[in-house]
Amino acid sequence: MTDFSKVSVIGCGRWGGFLGWYCATYKKSKVLFLGVPGDPAYESLIKTGNNGYCQMPEGVSYTTDMGEVLKNDFIIVSIGCQAFRGLCQQIAKYDVKGKKFLLAMKGLEATTGKRMTQIFAEEIKEQDVQVAVLGGPGHPQDYLKGIPSCVVVSSASDEAKYEIADYMNSTLIRSYYGTDLIGNEVAAALKNVVGVMAGILDGMGWTALKGSLMARGPVEVGRIIGYFGGNPQTAYGLAHLGDYEATLFSPHSHNRAYGEALAKGEKFEKLAEGVPTLKAVYDLRDKLEIPLCTALYHVVYENADPKKEIESLFQRPVKSE
Repeated sequence: MTDFSKVSVIGCGRWGGFLGWYCATYKKSKVLFLGVPGDPAYESLIKTGNNGYCQMPEGVSYTTDMGEVLKNDFIIVSIGCQAFRGLCQQIAKYDVKGKKFLLAMKGLEATTGKRMTQIFAEEIKEQDVQVAVLGGPGHPQDYLKGIPSCVVVSSASDEAKYEIADYMNSTLIRSYYGTDLIGNEVAAALKNVVGVMAGILDGMGWTALKGSLMARGPVEVGRIIGYFGGNPQTAYGLAHLGDYEATLFSPHSHNRAYGEALAKGEKFEKLAEGVPTLKAVYDLRDKLEIPLCTALYHVVYENADPKKEIESLFQRPVKSE
């Protein structure tokens, strides 16, 4: 059995910070954060116990020592997806046999199109270690107001899935056992891409078109899930469609805000995971029917006019829904 009384969190940003706060507050675990010297969120935590979103309870501790963090049985990882392979290469230098990792990031590696669990398996070789992924809606800003939401925990290991989902469950977070690891990873990553699309509609003043986006988005994402070997119907679960309100409408959504800023010709400085994930799936355009992702790529990476790209979508041949 996993000892959840001590929990490590790699990443001090808004989501990692919240999950550490949650484990300390709702699950009464002793939480240890791994930070990077000079990172504003980490520096704020060690000075004030607040990363700009969460005020940590007493007993939470902080370190820059990877070896210290990896002593605990349960490690939550919440960093930018494009930096994950490098992190795994650091972790691989230590003995993590018997540990359980929960990946709380949603994206695909831009250069390879690989899922986070694939990267983990490639880099953490020949060690008996279990990894799970966390999907579903929710923003720290809402959770910290006491607004509950749901998550899905998926893993190739049933032991990890059941233990972690049971541990994460509370009156604030309702856990579900994921039955499609591939589908939930891809679905969660692609909801960020759809969030960028929604933001562009907001920036154009075409918010009314979000209804159509919500209907057609899961269809296209389902095709991508199927291509990777998952169940296309997973696109209609918590990891994707269930996360639409938080990603397509919430003012807290970085991906939506990025798209809105793009449409208005403004800069958005915060991390929007949908942007590199879009790059990862664009190469599938010759293998799959992904008109939404293709049009968005033209806007994001080729500076195409959003209005003209949307018009091109409307000029496609009429077909059955």
